[in-house]
Amino acid sequence: MKKNVLLIGTGLIGGSISLAIKKVHDVNIIGFDVNESQLEIGKRMKILDASSIQLKECAEDAHLIIFSCPVEESIKYIHILSEYQLREDVIITDVGSTKGEIMRHSKILTDKGYCFIGGHPMAGSHKTGIESAKVHLFENAYYILSPNEHTTKDQIDGLKNWLKGTGSHFVVIDEKTHDNITGVVSHFPHLIAASLVKQVQQYSKIEPLATSLAAGGFRDITRIASSSPKMWTDIVIQNKDTLLSLISSWIEDMKEMYHLVEQQEHEEIYNYFKESKDFRDNMPAKANGAIPSYFDLYVDVMDRVGELSNITTILSIHQVSITNLRIIESREGLPGVLRVSLQTEKDRDKAKNFLNVNGYETYIVN
Repeated sequence: MKKNVLLIGTGLIGGSISLAIKKVHDVNIIGFDVNESQLEIGKRMKILDASSIQLKECAEDAHLIIFSCPVEESIKYIHILSEYQLREDVIITDVGSTKGEIMRHSKILTDKGYCFIGGHPMAGSHKTGIESAKVHLFENAYYILSPNEHTTKDQIDGLKNWLKGTGSHFVVIDEKTHDNITGVVSHFPHLIAASLVKQVQQYSKIEPLATSLAAGGFRDITRIASSSPKMWTDIVIQNKDTLLSLISSWIEDMKEMYHLVEQQEHEEIYNYFKESKDFRDNMPAKANGAIPSYFDLYVDVMDRVGELSNITTILSIHQVSITNLRIIESREGLPGVLRVSLQTEKDRDKAKNFLNVNGYETYIVN
């Protein structure tokens, strides 16, 4: 008999996990979502086998329950599920970007003997909705699992088995370690990116040219500032303590830099940049981390009619999916004038090969 998987929240992440599970397991995946259009799309695309507005019945029959909705929503459903008679062998997990609060609330389930393991697939896309779901979305990405003190090794292995179709690298850590690490490498950088953009916004009121000049490299290094304001408001609040500590350290670091610049300390300033460069250059270039990777290809484009159409036609013929196209006006040393954003590194490699064969010069900038 097929096992049942209940997916609470059917957006990009939930849909992609569904595809990954179906790739390996013969299951019934039932979607539950307040957005009925997402359920209909999911069934039409065969990402979901069924949908239901009767949460109790679906939850009590489920072998695996996945909260693939925002953390605040997941917490609400945790308390709703605690009133149901779930299967004794059910595994419950989530996909939230913070783990502290959800693990604290999950105690209401674990106190009843149910297995809850926090989860965080550290990959994503710049698209949303179940229609953008990809079976390979989490391939080679880190997938964090946060058990509690009652979780057994068999239960952790059971969840890994459910999710093995993702092709992810599973890392088991406690919720505090998770929130500290993601605070440093993801949540805090989003705060800084937003702050940098706000600084340019304020300065552009004095000098409007700043907005135009920020269209090149500045726009690229602050891309994460375009993420969902609602989602990041929730994340910042949920990971408050970690972020307050990081902000405090950052302020002290900037005070020190202020002093170095004021005193024109050439050697110390040089070392500051050199140490940062060396550390970044030694980071894994091909691994997926806490911030979704951008797979960009820069292409030299001649000033002639139909050139852009020709490039997109070449990629379309070879079934290379393009996420975004952007003509770079301020090149800042980059030889390419067209930036083609692809969904995966494999897509970028394919695009590079096909465009090179057709006489285009292409560049990858790490």
